[in-house]
Amino acid sequence: MVSIDRIKKFCHENLVIDYLGVNVVEHEDESIRLELTVDERHVNLYNICHGGVLTTMADTAMGAACLALGKKVVTISLTIEFMHAVPFGKRIFTRATVLHNGIQTMTCECEILDEHGKLYSKIHAIFFVIETLDD
Repeated sequence: MVSIDRIKKFCHENLVIDYLGVNVVEHEDESIRLELTVDERHVNLYNICHGGVLTTMADTAMGAACLALGKKVVTISLTIEFMHAVPFGKRIFTRATVLHNGIQTMTCECEILDEHGKLYSKIHAIFFVIETLDD
């Protein structure tokens, strides 16, 4: 298992995460989650969060979930379903889960929710394992 500090460092090495103002926090169950309050950097012409911001958060969260299991990965494929628009000012967070922890590939899913449990997006991705860590 990779340390929480190493996973936080990984997330912040992705400069887009810092540019977007995404916070990387340890959740009470010792998992990492990405949190964001939607502001003017994140909205499209309709004043709702741009889908690319949500996709970036989910991709990074799932990569961190893989890293927690000691594997560095790159995305092979990713699908996202947008259930609800995320309005300006809304605080959202990711919840990523590894479904398949293979030698060459990993499968994950991620949800983007608010503090009341409202589901905004559901994401599914397959990753290629490029390195196994010897922590």
